[in-house]
Amino acid sequence: MVISIKRNVDVLRKIVLSTIALTSLVAVSACGETPATPGAAEAPAEPEPEIEVAFADVTGDAAAGENVYGKCRACHLLEEGRNAMGPSLFGVIGRKAGSIEDFNYSEANANNDITWTPEVLFDYLRSPGDYMPGTRMAFPGIKDAQDRADLVAFLTAQGE
Repeated sequence: MVISIKRNVDVLRKIVLSTIALTSLVAVSACGETPATPGAAEAPAEPEPEIEVAFADVTGDAAAGENVYGKCRACHLLEEGRNAMGPSLFGVIGRKAGSIEDFNYSEANANNDITWTPEVLFDYLRSPGDYMPGTRMAFPGIKDAQDRADLVAFLTAQGE
């Protein structure tokens, strides 16, 4: 009798699992999708074209910019007169690039006529190496325009 009950349980288990598998297959078929074939190559997704956004087109949020500043924190401090791997960002808005006396800037940064206006910093932060070839700043940049605007708003507030 015990063996008979075990066989019945095994048979019922197989029926339930088969029913689930069949139901899943029917559901996928009804959606018009076919299961992925192992090893089938998918066409590479085309990269989305980058849309140029001007600083004037976005409104920065200083509170949100504090979170974005986390990307800068490893190299830059916000304390006046305290540099780290990068120069202090305290009061950066309105400051001439390469102008902190006790910081060892790259030639590209030290020998230019850039003043860090909100617009310039917004453009620079998109890709520092492209904006200023020769900079030592290895940061790849912030592609999202809203994040850049938020960071600029946050840095502006720090210098006030």
